[in-house]
Amino acid sequence: MAIALHAGSFDPPTLGHLDLVLRGREVFSRVHVVVGVNSRKSPLFSAEERVDLFRRSLDWAGVRDVDVVAWEGLTIELARQLGAKVLLRGLRQSGDFEAEQSIALMNRRLDPGIETVYLPSRAEHLGLTSTLVRDIARLGGDVSGFVAPPVAEALAARLKRST
Repeated sequence: MAIALHAGSFDPPTLGHLDLVLRGREVFSRVHVVVGVNSRKSPLFSAEERVDLFRRSLDWAGVRDVDVVAWEGLTIELARQLGAKVLLRGLRQSGDFEAEQSIALMNRRLDPGIETVYLPSRAEHLGLTSTLVRDIARLGGDVSGFVAPPVAEALAARLKRST
């Protein structure tokens, strides 16, 4: 079976991200999670914190066989280094496909030996994005239904509002 790589910003990792990795483990011999570092973005959590949050989410789910690393550069390059033949991507809604297809086509041009595989989101994760989770947390809402407990705790601590 092939090795898969699941890359994203994961700011923060959601239950949708976690579900995709758990399902990917059933299909692929190994799944690596890659926290993307993009100097043009201003994430809420540093790359190191996002790696830690994803690891702690996996630990909460009882998963110990998934590597989580930070990477700045072309995802396809890291896939080559790790021996991954598959880029694992999730699709939440129809708009995701157009954006994901553009990336997949470019990755295929960069390395025709690495395929992109899409898994549709489960119904309970449709529309779930890290941006929405951050917004709900910023406004004092309960995010426990959208993220693992370690992530909810980190969000509460980071966004602690003075009263």
